[in-house]
Amino acid sequence: MKKIFKHFFIMTTGLLLLTSCNDNTSTAKDVPGEDEFQWQIDQFDDIRIMRYQVPEWESLSLQQKQFVYYLSQATYWGRDILADQFFKDNLLIRKTLESIYTSYEGDKTTEEWLNFEKYLKKVWFANGIHHHYSNNKFKPGFSEEYFRNLIVTAPNGLAMLPSGTKISKFIDNLCVTIFDSTMYATKNNTTPGADIIAESCTNFYENMTEADVVKYYNAMSVPDADKPISKGLNSKLLMDPASGKVFDLPYKLGGMYGSAIQKIVENLRKASEFAETETQKNEILKLIEFYTTGDLTTWDEYNVIWVQDIEPRVDYVNGFIETYGDPLGFKATWEAVVNFKDLAATEKTELISANAQWFEDNSPVDSRFKKSEVKGVTAKAINAVALGGDCFPAPPIGINLPNADWIRKEFGSKSVTITNLTYAYDQAALQKGGTLKEFAADEEEIARIKKYGYLTDNLHTDLHECLGHGSGQLLPGTDPNALKNHSSALEEARADLFALYYLGDKKMVELDLLPDMEAYKSEYDGYIRNGLITQLTRIEPGATIDQAHMRCRALISHWAYENGKKDNVISMYQKDGKTYVKINDYEKLRDLFGSLLAEIQRIKSEGDYNAGANLIETYAMNIDPVLHKEVLARYKELHLAPYGGFINPMLTPVYADDSTTITDIRISYPDNYVEQMLWLSENYSALPPRN
Repeated sequence: MKKIFKHFFIMTTGLLLLTSCNDNTSTAKDVPGEDEFQWQIDQFDDIRIMRYQVPEWESLSLQQKQFVYYLSQATYWGRDILADQFFKDNLLIRKTLESIYTSYEGDKTTEEWLNFEKYLKKVWFANGIHHHYSNNKFKPGFSEEYFRNLIVTAPNGLAMLPSGTKISKFIDNLCVTIFDSTMYATKNNTTPGADIIAESCTNFYENMTEADVVKYYNAMSVPDADKPISKGLNSKLLMDPASGKVFDLPYKLGGMYGSAIQKIVENLRKASEFAETETQKNEILKLIEFYTTGDLTTWDEYNVIWVQDIEPRVDYVNGFIETYGDPLGFKATWEAVVNFKDLAATEKTELISANAQWFEDNSPVDSRFKKSEVKGVTAKAINAVALGGDCFPAPPIGINLPNADWIRKEFGSKSVTITNLTYAYDQAALQKGGTLKEFAADEEEIARIKKYGYLTDNLHTDLHECLGHGSGQLLPGTDPNALKNHSSALEEARADLFALYYLGDKKMVELDLLPDMEAYKSEYDGYIRNGLITQLTRIEPGATIDQAHMRCRALISHWAYENGKKDNVISMYQKDGKTYVKINDYEKLRDLFGSLLAEIQRIKSEGDYNAGANLIETYAMNIDPVLHKEVLARYKELHLAPYGGFINPMLTPVYADDSTTITDIRISYPDNYVEQMLWLSENYSALPPRN
């Protein structure tokens, strides 16, 4: 029973690689030294670390800069919350690894030490010991014997040893957690037939099964059926094994994560003094009230204010928001993004939102599932300044919030495309090279991607976030959580299909969003190639597809391939022992996208779990092992990393002679991943490890 998901992650395995940036309206050309700027600064295993620039920073007033600064401080303080939500021992493990890393005085050139360092980098990136995309526990490249030796020889190796705990027991427990492949194997188990709560190791539930959780929330009363609160969004459920009694532990001041929330609130309060409008100030004070009480009605009240507050240039996301991490979709992870409007690029997104009713009216879905009046759709392009929690280091490139269906229906939604991140991805790809030459079917495809790819990929994101997630409506009485463990993948597929369908509409050319009717084909090429072939580079041999966005792309691509076979809409063929994909009929493919969109909208509107599960289990999960082996071998030869993330810019206050008055906030761009992660751990760590 998941909420609607708003994050659309960039497909760096082929869409933006080797593309032109001529159409980008948010270049960082006003940032000194861009020609020499190194966008990618690190690479390990399947991960590459980049940095992003913040164009137009100097166009902000001092008040706006100070507002951004304190919002950013609030953003950094949520990092430990997310790590603990992902797994109960994440903080203990991360802080132990950091203590070893910063104090070890032995040989740092050995293969085992380098593998230890790589493991720590992966833990930082994933905010825990499970892969951020596959959810599977990392396999250390160093031996258990070596790790045991590190703990006792590094001066601070035992810094996290709980008082009263024997050293041997402490080390044994750590080693079981890290090295035993049968323990805590997956963060989020959505495999059909599994108990998706008992067999997942996120820290949202303790001593509970799927049936226990469903029973608890089914019994929970909703004060207002027309304005249902998001049950369980900001709390942990714990069952006492002896009595069977369930305790609901809210995330709030004085409650769970209270010490970190206190720091978030302190900086939100400081930020409120520099808000651009009185409405924005009151909005932040309402968010503080939510953090103080944990009341989900207050959370809804805050979101109603936030979604209608569209005047200020500076904006933010902050709170327990997305429910990807909970297999049942009740519990939200903490996240934050601080940003300001990219004025030039926003012109396109505003054009899309201004035509929202036309898109809704002309959607291929059944009229029963359409909104008769689309309200409050606002869209803008933004420059991110700080990423935190579940948006860091691996961020979204687009966001559409709030998630509550009734708020979206009555008050609308805010949709953003984060243009300075898409630009950074693109520039890093140009510097590093990519997969297009290896996996594209022919030179015509490559030329089309180079000409149109950056433009169509950004437009896809705009349509997905601005209109796709906000389109359609539930039938009266439909439970918004009816699709349960499949809701996230189906919702992302619904928004993707909406975007894909309209990319091929002549309306895009009429609105001057695309230059001609050839452009959309570049997005179709990249999407189908990714869904059928290149996203397999992200999956370990023998595994199935588990991540929601990957399931989304696999579902759409495989469904279109199978249902288009009789008309040869898409070909999969061999050339020189390598598999390629080619679209033979783009118009018929668009029709297929429309048909699948109509069906998934019906599934959502009616809450048809069985039909949704059938789509996911038939098209979105399984992998051809022969094709997978081939794709992995081809990709290995490219020496690339399929996943990307960022470190944040550094904001530094400049003080007057009195040492208290801020006269400016300067921005700089660190280029060391390890240093930033250690800096965050040293300066923004309010939660102690669990004993």
